[in-house]
Amino acid sequence: MKLSVIIVNYNVTELLRKCLRSIDTFAQGFPYEIIVVDNCSPDESWKNLIKEFSAATFIESKENNGFAVANNIAVAHAAGEFLLLLNPDTELLDNQLVEVLNFAETQENFGCLGVQMRDAKGDFLPESKRSVPDVLNSFEKLFINFRKSSRRSYYRNDISESAVAPVDVVTGAFLLVRRQVYLQIGGLDERYFMYGEDIDLCYTLLQHGYQNWYYGKVSILHHKGESTVKNDLYLKRFYGAMQIFIDKYYRPKNLFSYYLLSLGLWFRHRLERRRLN
Repeated sequence: MKLSVIIVNYNVTELLRKCLRSIDTFAQGFPYEIIVVDNCSPDESWKNLIKEFSAATFIESKENNGFAVANNIAVAHAAGEFLLLLNPDTELLDNQLVEVLNFAETQENFGCLGVQMRDAKGDFLPESKRSVPDVLNSFEKLFINFRKSSRRSYYRNDISESAVAPVDVVTGAFLLVRRQVYLQIGGLDERYFMYGEDIDLCYTLLQHGYQNWYYGKVSILHHKGESTVKNDLYLKRFYGAMQIFIDKYYRPKNLFSYYLLSLGLWFRHRLERRRLN
């Protein structure tokens, strides 16, 4: 088995159907499997997909313990040499997974790989290629957000959209990694319920001497935000995930940076809550 495609679903049946159809259409030229974990969706219409996509493995979780836990459950059932963590609100656009896999196989110390993502309007999503959060780039993202700047920042705008280049962080919406390496580093950190686990995984790979890649020659569609409700719970999970990251990596080594980042997160969280309310 060359590839195990891992998808975690929560209440997005129609988007999941489109995602699975795109895999059936464009994943050609190598043996692969699809493993879908439903994370205790209140809407059980996803079960209608079991017959429609009979070759896929569907796992029903009886409780929602978060995105990281669900992915790790799926990986425990996976047999592929490579894992592709794929969001259910994404779609493959052509038959280029072979090219991505061939590239990954030729790289020494291959960590993980992400591709170019575009939304339904065709706009490039800058989170396709990112830096590890630090004091400067986190401040920029939280309070300035120069998403279209040409310089290197949190979003790697210094790398062109169609380039192939080393990067620190790619998104968990499309993340290719060797199964053996994923297991070696312990998989996704299950302290993250949602958000931040992809940043943590990428940073952990870098710390273990692996190289992460942005492969901009391949693009996918990401229906970003269509499955996310922006409410107080969203804000708590998003900013809580960032706090887990800095607690884990900055507090033990750099208290000055840790307190600056914590203060910035607290203040930005307060601003976002005011906007909602």
